[in-house]
Amino acid sequence: MPQLARRLFALPPDLEGAAQSWLEHGERTPRAARYASSVVLLRDSPTGLETWLGYRPGSSPLGVLAFPGGSLEASDDDAVGWLGPSPQHWAEQMGTDDVGLARRHVVGAIRELFEEAGVLLAGPDMSTTVENTSTQDWMRARVAVADQEKTFTELLAKRGLSLRTDLLKPLVNWRSPDFAHRRFDTRYFAATVPMNQQPSLLESKGVWGRWVCATKAIAARSTTALGDEVGQENTVGLTLGQLLVPGSEIMLEKMAAANGCIAYLSYKRKPHVYQARLVDEEGTLMLEVEAAKTVAGDPQRER
Repeated sequence: MPQLARRLFALPPDLEGAAQSWLEHGERTPRAARYASSVVLLRDSPTGLETWLGYRPGSSPLGVLAFPGGSLEASDDDAVGWLGPSPQHWAEQMGTDDVGLARRHVVGAIRELFEEAGVLLAGPDMSTTVENTSTQDWMRARVAVADQEKTFTELLAKRGLSLRTDLLKPLVNWRSPDFAHRRFDTRYFAATVPMNQQPSLLESKGVWGRWVCATKAIAARSTTALGDEVGQENTVGLTLGQLLVPGSEIMLEKMAAANGCIAYLSYKRKPHVYQARLVDEEGTLMLEVEAAKTVAGDPQRER
């Protein structure tokens, strides 16, 4: 296990009420966490790794700005064409004995990525992926899946497609703080965009989303530039740490110093559950995380 260091993060504004209530009423039993999956989309650029971030309306446990993702659904258990590593292999990679849950996380990750970003990790065989998913026909399919008018597995079966689970890489497991009213137990995965696909916002729900250069985002983390650009009531005037959950911020840090997509994706990560804890730092409520120390300039080499 890599050496862990104490890190402090801003308490996002939408968690302030829950944090105060937790302290005032004394610690109680945390609310049950819903299982969720999220996918970090990556691409190389001249300025370093870029990732797709989107605005999430409401109070999402994934953050105001987040990678595509959301809670698992009952239909993620349905039979589906499956190409790539087996659910058993995924369970081993994720450090769980629950093969069914590991399978659900993988299906949920690919479904959420399709719904929210229009990127579909599926194809008819191991050497092919779907192309041109930006058409109106595909957008209608995304809306139908997002609105639960049609299940993702039905959509795939109808089009003769199977999940390309080989195109996903497991990253980390983050659990929402105990005091939060809405809690997720989220498995993060990483993927690159298949040939001839482009991420896009969901027509019915998308507000803001774009490729963000991790290096630039981290360099400007103390400014309100990104929040001002998003232009929503709960983003304007906020810094990066107030818009992202600690897990997303740490992943952005590691992307910022990684030497390209291949280096980031090929790094072997050990299964570990991370969770932020509420702490009082000289009168200011903050989130404390025990996270791996990294060597400056090389976030993949943990000491």
